[in-house]
Amino acid sequence: MSSYPFKRTCKEVSALLIAREDRDLPVADRMALRLHMAMCKACPRFERQVLTMRNAMKQWRQYANDAGDER
Repeated sequence: MSSYPFKRTCKEVSALLIAREDRDLPVADRMALRLHMAMCKACPRFERQVLTMRNAMKQWRQYANDAGDER
């Protein structure tokens, strides 16, 4: 982590975006994430990709459950 409490690298932010899928982030990490996302062009794209994958997996799980009910 950098010497500034709310400054994060893209690598750190990508790890936070992935971690956010599994757990609630502490306030400091959420603030750092917001700050970084406002200044970076690449990380919001990565966030959209993560959200797209999450939605696709949600749809796949629903499809798999529906197909299992028909058997």
